[in-house]
Order: sequence, then C-alpha cells, then structure tokens
Amino acid sequence: MPKRLIITCSILCLAAGSALGAGWEKEVPTEINIQDPHLKRWSELTYDKQPPALTPGKDYGMDPATGKFNAPRATALGASPNFPGQLDHWDDKTYKSNVEEIAFYPHITSPWHAWPDVADFGGKRYMYLHDRDYMRVLDITDPAKAEVVYSKGGVWGPEGSSEDWDAKTVQDYFGGMTIAWSEKLQKNVVVASYEIGRFGILDNKRTQPDIVETLRQYNSLKGFKVYEMNGPLPSDWKLIATRTTDIKNPDAPVGKQQGTGSLDAPAWFGGKYMYLSAAPDDSYALTEYPDYLHSPGYQAWDMTDPANPLFVSQVTVPGQVVGDKESEDTYLMNPRAGNRTSWMGSRMPLFLPKPVEKGGTIGFGAMGGLGFYTFDLTKPGTPKMLGHLSIPPSFAGTEFDNADTSQYERTGYVFANGYPMNSNCYEPYKDVLVIDAKDPKDPKVVATFPRPTPPAEAEFTDYCQRRGSFGPKRSGTTHQPGHGRDGILPYAFYNAGLQIFDVRDPKDPKIAGYYVPRFPKPEEMPDYTYENASFAVFTEYDRNIIWLISIDGIRALKTPLLGEPKTGLTGEVWPPRG
Repeated sequence: MPKRLIITCSILCLAAGSALGAGWEKEVPTEINIQDPHLKRWSELTYDKQPPALTPGKDYGMDPATGKFNAPRATALGASPNFPGQLDHWDDKTYKSNVEEIAFYPHITSPWHAWPDVADFGGKRYMYLHDRDYMRVLDITDPAKAEVVYSKGGVWGPEGSSEDWDAKTVQDYFGGMTIAWSEKLQKNVVVASYEIGRFGILDNKRTQPDIVETLRQYNSLKGFKVYEMNGPLPSDWKLIATRTTDIKNPDAPVGKQQGTGSLDAPAWFGGKYMYLSAAPDDSYALTEYPDYLHSPGYQAWDMTDPANPLFVSQVTVPGQVVGDKESEDTYLMNPRAGNRTSWMGSRMPLFLPKPVEKGGTIGFGAMGGLGFYTFDLTKPGTPKMLGHLSIPPSFAGTEFDNADTSQYERTGYVFANGYPMNSNCYEPYKDVLVIDAKDPKDPKVVATFPRPTPPAEAEFTDYCQRRGSFGPKRSGTTHQPGHGRDGILPYAFYNAGLQIFDVRDPKDPKIAGYYVPRFPKPEEMPDYTYENASFAVFTEYDRNIIWLISIDGIRALKTPLLGEPKTGLTGEVWPPRG
C-alpha cells in the first residue's frame, strides 16, 4: 500500500481496516504501556469497559421479516465487518428526488475531508476547499462553469494521491478556516486553525507511549494564524498574527506548547469576539477516544485588532480535567467512562444563532459524550453556562458533534447530532435531535429527524446495506452566504448523499428531497476510499446552490425547495461588510 494512503487517512478509514483492502497491515502494539502522567491518571480512574466484538447477523444486522436494520447497541471504534444482506458490490446508481445536478467537478478535494468557505472579490465568487494536505480555490461565479484557479497539495485519482504527505512531520498547513470582513482593516481576513494532528499518527494512546510523546511535543503550531486577504488567492495573503491556545505559556515555541490548538473553523464574524474549540493544556485529558489525548473546551478571543488577537477567557465544563476532583467525579458519573471509545469535549466552536455584535446573547456547545450545553453570552468575553442536556450513550461514532442554529431565531429549536465513525453501520444509528431551547436553561429533546430510506428502485431496503458509512455528518457551516433558509435544512449523509429536510414545523421534520450519488468506479478512485461517500455540504443560500462534497469530487446542485439558482453576484457581497 502506498505510504500516502496511510498518512492521509481519516479516523473513519483508520478505524475501518476493511476499507483499506488486503494491503492494510499496520502494526499497532496491544500491550498497555502508559507513561504520560495525565494519561496515567485518566486510566487509573476507570476500569476497561470497552465493548466486545459483535457477530454480524447474530448480534446485529438485517431483520428478514421487516427488511429493516437492527443496529448494534454499542461497539468499539475499530474494524467494521460486513454483515449478511449487504450488497456484494459498490452501488453504481444515482438516486434523486426534488434535486438536480448543475455540474460535477471530479478530483477537487481529498476523499477524507474538506473545509469549505467562499468570498467575493472583484465581482467574482471564490470557493476555498482544503484540508491539511491540500488547498483548492475555485472561481464559482458561474456554478455550471467553475474553474480551479489555485491548487496546492495532492490531487486524488485512481492511483491515490499525487503527493505523499506525512502527518508526523507536517509543519505548516491550513486547518479549518473562517473568512470575515474586518472593519478595522477594511479587508477580508482569514483566521486559520492549527491543531495537534488527529489523523495518521496515533492509534492507541494506551499502547503507544512514544507517539503520545511525539504529540506532546508536536512540531507544528497549536493555535491559530491570521491572514490579511489582499486578493482571492493564498499567494496574495499576508500573515499578520500567530497565537497559541496554550494560554499559560503564550510565548512557548512550537514543540513546547500544550493543549490541542484550535479545532475546526473558528466562530468569528469579523467583530470583536471570536470563539474557538480548544484545550489549553494537557490536563484536559478526560476523554475515552483511543487516538486523541484531550477533551477540548472553548476559548474567547478579542479580535478588535486582527493583527493583535487577545485571549479573553477559557470555558471549561465539568468532567474534562484530570487532577481536579470535581471534574473527575463528574466524569465517573458519566456512563461512557471506561468505554475506551467515546469522544468527550467539543469538536467545533460555540454555535451562535446570531453574532454577538448583532445582538446575539445565546451560544450552544456540542461537547460529545459530555452532552449539549447552552451559554449566556450577555457578557460575550465570559460565556456563562445556562443549561445542560444529556442523552443515552451512542457509541462508537461521535455524539453531539454538530449543532444547527439556523432555525432558532424563528422557532426556538436547535438541531444537534453526532456522526458515524465506523463503517457498515457497526455502531448505533446517529439521530439528528430536535432540541427545544426556547428556555435555554432547560433544553429538551422533543423529536428526531426521520431516518432516510432508499427509493423503491434501489436493490436494497436500508442504506446500511449499501456499504460504507451511513448517518448524518453536518448541515454546512456557520458562514454560508445568506446564512440559512427558514424551513429548509440540507445534511450530508454519507452513503445516503444529500438529504434535505423540511423543518417548517421543527417538531415534525420531513424529508423533502435528496440526491444520492453513485459510488465511483475503480478507474476514477481507489475503492478503499468509498466508505466516506458524501461527507460535507455547503449551501449558497443567496444564490440557491447546494454544493455536495463527496469522495470523488464536488457537485453543484439545485432544488425547487430553494428556488432557481443564480449566476454571478446578486445582492450582498460575501462576507458581509459591517
């Protein structure tokens, strides 16, 4: 197997060895050997409650009587076996309802992940698609005739990536990034996250002390960088600030910084306050996830001057910090403690229904197995916890990863979900939860989104049979042009493609349309990438265009649910000024 396939593979792929084919023979030590003091303390708190391996067709699988899939009750993060009743091939058919394709652009992203954002320059709209090992910029002014105008890093095709990329040695990359207009600079500004490596480095923190130490002394920034955009292309950008999220040691050099760095794309709309997902130091270690060392909380930063970001506060919830008795006691009360599987802490920054500069006073936190939180942002620099919601465990996979607040101002409801990390439905199904947060002090789950089902013409009755991962990923980003649309919500759903939900009545959501792409052919992409299917969606609500990001490329889609798509720039320049 080429080296590049190991080092660029996401957790989804690493967890499911079957996805990599017969050549996957990575040796991972099995003997418990914990030397790091924070991990030792975490391990000593609990005993091993990792779920046992399950037998396909016996412990879970298709019900012959109903044609429905009975999901496992609990599984570990790891290899995901096939089960009786699955297809013995990759489905080559596309399914659609109320959605049409405008254009398809192959080999734009990697098959593992993509962070999207857009910005307008000189009467044109540019889309930025990137992960740590690549950056692509497209001119999407005409979505039917998009052009790649900047490309850096590996391009994927049938032989894999065109470039090797070693996660252990990378020193500079763009993580999740946010573009916003700065009133002070009178320019667009990029804030890019730089975090500790999550993929292709560590497999088991209890058996690989040498790699744990490598991550403690990580050879790249743990923090964020700020760039002044003097044009649409990265070659036009000027670095104006670099900060570490290690707030106790803000002058620590690379290799000596503690914590995680900034996860995902920062929550910043160009005003004074920016919110990050970050663990500030290595004591934030109360998490079961086998290949991650931290339980991230949140940070607030003052961005009045983008060239001089100032740390304001750290938000920590109970159950995150080793060595703190109250935190450890809370952690031990969590039924996930000891399962060696669950992600604990945030994966994304605070979710804001309205920027604080425009009068927003509420924020929401999706903190994995620690639950769902509401925060009072009346004093934006010091978020105050208001309410908390716990749900029964659902692992493997992540829990409370994403929160969609696009309908909150209208309805008082928020939608939240985790997503699958094992393939072949080898974990409980991840529902999209409807949360009544009209009283932020007392959020309640009042409904779930309907589970997508295949159309009648499909040769399977449940998407679990289609192979690969099945379940919700995310509904886009908080920086989509036009922000959102009342009553309509698209989700990337892995092997179920794009699913569009009618949420006019949040307590009774319905599937209003879908677009499920065919799997690629071997001459288009290697088959070990197919598990990830469609893993991201980005919607231009101001132009009525949905971009579906899949393993083999990106698709521009249209639907009457949004209205006729528009070409060129119409209305407000994006990102908005002021």
